[in-house]
Amino acid sequence: MTNTLHRFGKPDELKDDYIAFTLVCPGKNDIGSIERARDFLKIALKYNPVNFAAESRHGPVFRPEKNLNLFRLYLRGRKEIVSPELVMDEMEPPAHAVVVFSKKQALEEFLKEIKEIDLGLSVNVSSLVEDFKEIAQRIGISPHSINYSLGFRGNLYRLPEQQVLALTTMCGHGLIASSFAKKMIDRVKERRLAPEKAARYMAKLCVCGAFNTSRAERILHEARMSKSKA
Repeated sequence: MTNTLHRFGKPDELKDDYIAFTLVCPGKNDIGSIERARDFLKIALKYNPVNFAAESRHGPVFRPEKNLNLFRLYLRGRKEIVSPELVMDEMEPPAHAVVVFSKKQALEEFLKEIKEIDLGLSVNVSSLVEDFKEIAQRIGISPHSINYSLGFRGNLYRLPEQQVLALTTMCGHGLIASSFAKKMIDRVKERRLAPEKAARYMAKLCVCGAFNTSRAERILHEARMSKSKA
């Protein structure tokens, strides 16, 4: 079971959302796990991940800024992202690591290289099952198990609109509020905020680093275009 399992959207809307992460079992494969998890992340950088995180109290590459005030904001501007190297340097035990890709080919090439070096860590992938089965067959791996999301149950009329759900469920820990996602959609529709900036603002709230900024930009751009046609 993983917090990245319940991404909301139709299959065609999830073709740009692929998450891979490592897990460490204390007492089994934790010795030297930080260096091996760093190797996992270094390999991922070759394939242009859209988000990147490691076990750390400081957060992923997208993170809130401390001591931000009006003077610093308007003189220096926002610091949207930190370097992947800093994220790797800050890694702490048990050395979990997360990367998000927007292209299936990138995930495939990444997993192919991970298989070849055999880090000795458990690797989980969240994506459309059929996409992963195709990848697994091509690179010669067999998944240990497959978990399916069974969707939403209960009074569905109480749920936010679909575009909001598509954004908020990319943070499996529920740290992106529906009201904030709705605010970002509205500001993009009003052309007060670019989709790229709105996506980065939301990514800062997802402390595990599983938020897909590329998919968020697409959703926000589609929201703006739908308003233009209305």
